[in-house]
Amino acid sequence: MKKIDANTKDVLATLSYVRQFAGSTVLIKLGGAALQDSNLVESICDDLTLIRSVGVSVVLVHGGGPSINQELTSKGIAWEFIDGQRVTTPEMMDVIEMVLCGSVNRRIVRTLNHAGVRAVGMSGTDASTLYCKKSNPKLGQVGVIDKVNTSFINSILNTQTDGVGSIPVIAPVGIGKNGEAYNINADWAASRIAQALGIKKVFFLTDQEGILDGNQQLISELDAGELENLIDTGIVKGGMLAKVQTVIHALRHGVNDVHILNARRPHGLIEELFTAAGVGTVCRLRSRSSHSVHLTKAGEPLHA
Repeated sequence: MKKIDANTKDVLATLSYVRQFAGSTVLIKLGGAALQDSNLVESICDDLTLIRSVGVSVVLVHGGGPSINQELTSKGIAWEFIDGQRVTTPEMMDVIEMVLCGSVNRRIVRTLNHAGVRAVGMSGTDASTLYCKKSNPKLGQVGVIDKVNTSFINSILNTQTDGVGSIPVIAPVGIGKNGEAYNINADWAASRIAQALGIKKVFFLTDQEGILDGNQQLISELDAGELENLIDTGIVKGGMLAKVQTVIHALRHGVNDVHILNARRPHGLIEELFTAAGVGTVCRLRSRSSHSVHLTKAGEPLHA
């Protein structure tokens, strides 16, 4: 019998690990900061092409904060944030919808289609996918998701070309009972969509390596209780506070794994999905490993 060398064993082990994901669906949330770099968007789309090629379906939710800021500035419109949420006037809502559903969404869809992956752009207003109510009067047209209608998303996932389904690319704009548009935090949109679709694995692509401990070291794994400690000790605040809250909510409502990693790491998404070690922080309802997390100093903030 021919002896199998160490490299071959590694390849076989990797293939075995990858095969377990075939037929599953993952949700990827792409932060707005990453969308400012066209080369980075192309690199991430290349990774999505590979993920689809091994039989994994993908739902993509995107932000667009920096692009919104640029457009608001060009129009002379000032803005402010309260607890990581953008206070949104009706005038601002028109700009936000134009940016998210127009330029940002279209660019991602074009890039994916150019890479050979069939992608369909949509927003939460299409087919009343993200049905919202007002979150807080102080925040204006900021919506909290009351219901996720999954039929349109599923129809895109099931639209096949050469036996491969399409990727829904979703802008986080919702619709209210009177047809009004709402600005939705993209992290919350991703979390609620994953829960409604029964997706077990979610990825947040950010501009940070993951979650850091008090010694500024990457934490490879956290459970829901440790995430709550990060909140209780005041280490997380602003945009990071909103992100961690969405992660905890997702873990407590059916999502098994939430991964936070740097969008700029070359093929980081592939490594995080298809290797056991990963490259970022994975959050689970209950940790699979014992470790000590230092919570004495604030880590770097994560940005939407």
